[in-house]
Amino acid sequence: MKNKLLLVGIATLILSACNNRPVQELTLSSLNPTNFQTEVNNAKTNLYTLKNKSGMEVCITNFGGRIVSIMVPDKNGNMQDVVLGFDSIADYVNIPSDFGASIGRYANRINQGKFVLDGDTIQLPQNNFGHCLHGGPKGWQYQVYEANSIDDTTLELTYISPDGDENFPGNVTAKVVFKLTDDNAIDIKYSATTDKKTIINMTNHSYFNLSGNPAKDATDHILYINADSYTPVDSTFMTTGEIVTVNGTPMDFTTPKTVGQDITNFDFVQLKNGNGYDHNWVLNTKGDLSQVAAKMTSPVSGITLEVYTNEPGIQVYTGNFLDGTITGKKGIIYNQRASVCLETQHYPDSPNKLEWPTVVLEPGQTYNSECVFKFSVEK
Repeated sequence: MKNKLLLVGIATLILSACNNRPVQELTLSSLNPTNFQTEVNNAKTNLYTLKNKSGMEVCITNFGGRIVSIMVPDKNGNMQDVVLGFDSIADYVNIPSDFGASIGRYANRINQGKFVLDGDTIQLPQNNFGHCLHGGPKGWQYQVYEANSIDDTTLELTYISPDGDENFPGNVTAKVVFKLTDDNAIDIKYSATTDKKTIINMTNHSYFNLSGNPAKDATDHILYINADSYTPVDSTFMTTGEIVTVNGTPMDFTTPKTVGQDITNFDFVQLKNGNGYDHNWVLNTKGDLSQVAAKMTSPVSGITLEVYTNEPGIQVYTGNFLDGTITGKKGIIYNQRASVCLETQHYPDSPNKLEWPTVVLEPGQTYNSECVFKFSVEK
């Protein structure tokens, strides 16, 4: 009997040794790290887990610098995953999306994919209603960042974007540093340098559903935006160049209200143009990281998200183009408005609107941007 048990044990060890995919523990969010270990564009991808003393967990993949999951406690002390995403790199590669991505070189839209720099007209790819969206179809969300795990709470990602990448000028070295703090905040710092005059505008594109159940839409979330004005868009989602007041319109979130309160009021042309909210708000914070730029709460879970940034704007996108054709983590189908994105940024099409804050980066300068997602509970 002992010999039989010994043989079974040896066979088990041999099978384990022959398996090229090492057995790893699932994350708190039930992700299997082996599903993120592959190669894309001859670069290795992986899943990196950040944990703090409070028990919060953030999982990030270096494919696209994407936040894959965020586990935070709800009002009952149960841990909830509050972002949309996929269970594997294969899905991120095969199903085009911006879920959780570190966007570059230019977050949001550039009109007709054209801008002028020092008298030269630069033509970028046109991948969204004739415009260049999120850096083009091969933007940084589809590239592999080099990862450096600094410690249990900090991950540094680096991407070197060559001159001519999606026709953007300059060799750019960009870094994204994720720091998980013990007070349940994700502090994201972006930096970049270039050897040739260029433009840059980075953001994180997480899709939040603070209830922890993205099978239900997020229109019941209560949203506050610290902004008295916004930048209207035309029917192709392009900013018109105007900055107008939110006062007396469905765009006014200076007094907290549910995301869904006015979202289908298509008599208001901006909501019709955006198919809901897909707009940039002009923040009152003026780059002050100590002031709340936006705040959102799920009445179901009690989970609250506060956003802080040194950026002049924030894009609020209410998942209008989710249509039930994408199946995400845990086999959940993502229907329209299953989430809300809060993307800190310079304004869309700033390269063509010179009166707006500049997005130009010169050699010798360093681009710096910061966004803090801070989580808490309202009981």
